Amino acid sequence: MADGVTTASSAVARTRPTRAALTWVVVRWRLLPWWLRITVVYALSRVLTTVLMSGFARIQTANSFTVQHPSYLSFASIWDGAWYRVIAATGYPSTLPVDAAGHVTENAWAFMPAYPFTVRALMTVTGASFEFVAVWVSLLAGWGAALVFRRLMGRFLDPTRATFATVLFCVAPVSVMFQVAYAEAMGLLLLLLALLLLVQRRFWTMLPVVLLLGITRPTGLAFSLLMVLFVLVGVLRPALLRMPERLTLRTAVPPTVVAVVSGLVGLAWPAIAWAVTGVPRAYTDTELAWRSSYIGWSELVPFTPWVQGFGWWFRQPAGTILLVVVLVGFAAVVFQPAARRIGLELRLWGVAYLVYLLAVFFPQSSTWRILLPIAPLLGVVALPRSRVYRVATVVLAVVLQWTWLYFCWWVDGYDWTPP
Repeated sequence: MADGVTTASSAVARTRPTRAALTWVVVRWRLLPWWLRITVVYALSRVLTTVLMSGFARIQTANSFTVQHPSYLSFASIWDGAWYRVIAATGYPSTLPVDAAGHVTENAWAFMPAYPFTVRALMTVTGASFEFVAVWVSLLAGWGAALVFRRLMGRFLDPTRATFATVLFCVAPVSVMFQVAYAEAMGLLLLLLALLLLVQRRFWTMLPVVLLLGITRPTGLAFSLLMVLFVLVGVLRPALLRMPERLTLRTAVPPTVVAVVSGLVGLAWPAIAWAVTGVPRAYTDTELAWRSSYIGWSELVPFTPWVQGFGWWFRQPAGTILLVVVLVGFAAVVFQPAARRIGLELRLWGVAYLVYLLAVFFPQSSTWRILLPIAPLLGVVALPRSRVYRVATVVLAVVLQWTWLYFCWWVDGYDWTPP
């Protein structure tokens, strides 16, 4: 009996220093500035993703993008990264490539210029390779996006929830985009900054951000719709936007100007493609080339691609039924009472962006990446306080990150599921 008591006492004695050390770490962590905590979270999440990416690189066979067992930088610059490399090196073609039937084939006009031109400028200044600069631009832009995301969440949620939402942002299934040669990280940084400025009602400051956003990722029309919805709600139900009074003719001018500018920049790239190539539908025909391998060549009819896409993936009528279920589920998440915690502006953005996708985007394997701009809705996912829930959610996100890499990024022979 005495030996048993002694052993138990020793175990308690050993446990106390461990608990004291853990308490010290927790206290010191909470005393750190918010931006430093988010930086640590972002850095750790990128280390995790680098490990996952490197694992796939080690088993990657030779393909049209890389040699066998490529380096990390080479592996992180495949798929659309190859197009951005072409743009950074040679710009955009003045003549559209066509197939034997005269259809426009895949080409650089599908990609906005801000990211590859930024990479090109830094390559010229530093003398570094495309892969090195492109990945580092994304990595730094992703860091900035994480910081702005935390600020944005902090406008609506308490610090603990806002930080957890940012953790989910950093480990999300498609957070690989923060460290590959894609424009998503840069675009997301600009989008989150524009949303933060909207919440702060700094409309005139939004203008240069919206301009850059519109030439980084094709979100100009979606953001214009957001601003139109914002003005309508501000006139009809200002309390929903926490406004003390309705928007008047004078106070509605700044957000209306932002809506117009965003809409114009959203139309500018198709107009530029037309001017350079002499083909009026150069941009839309280029985009249609990416879906031709699924449903063949067809005209772009707004609000039909998702019906076509779900019909192709799941056949009819199952495709239409599933599409309705998805849309109803999205509406249930965005408009549930708990979602009011993150503010109407962010929920309206989710609606505006989804409407834009429904109008023009054909759902395929890149859909998960294309949905990255609705990341502010992670604030809703972060609401429950249960530790078990939070740990399980993070683990699930990491598992889905590996799953996404396996099915979309890693090139497995003839791969028709580009990220």
